[in-house]
Amino acid sequence: MNDVVLLRQIADRRPEALSELYDRYAPILLGLARRIMNNAADAEEVLQEVFVHVWNRGALYDPARSSVSTWLVLITRSRAIDRLRSRKVVERIHEAAQMENSEAYTSPEGDRNVFMQERRERVREELAKLPPEQRQVLDLAFYGGLSQTEIASRTEIPLGTVKTRTLLAMKKLRNALRTEIRELL
Repeated sequence: MNDVVLLRQIADRRPEALSELYDRYAPILLGLARRIMNNAADAEEVLQEVFVHVWNRGALYDPARSSVSTWLVLITRSRAIDRLRSRKVVERIHEAAQMENSEAYTSPEGDRNVFMQERRERVREELAKLPPEQRQVLDLAFYGGLSQTEIASRTEIPLGTVKTRTLLAMKKLRNALRTEIRELL
């Protein structure tokens, strides 16, 4: 059964269709959310939000605009970026509270934070090895929240070139970070 048929069945409130769509795309979407969020628990929550959105609003999917997989990736990316922005607000509030409180602050999640920092550093190292033009499109897409069309417009680079650079950069990162990716799955 193809993805569009599954979405029609989801719109008809058939849970088995949602289950099938979940089985097909959850690993990919979870990997994307983890990459953006850099936090497994937050990524799992994003994945849950995506499929709740699909269940509630799957009828709005328009096959003329994109494939189902692209639609799901865009929803995931958007939810993850929104959650990151929200997290940054919370972090600023905590920092402000710390500044007011002169006592030393120690995190109960210290070990986990160190591990996540090491993983972030590893990704930064590999990003630094990319050619500047490839790194630029990834920075704008993942950290700037821009679509490839928006990147092409902002940088005045043809859309096809933006897509090619993105693909090449992602392949290089996937190869370089193969071990780390396996740990996440």
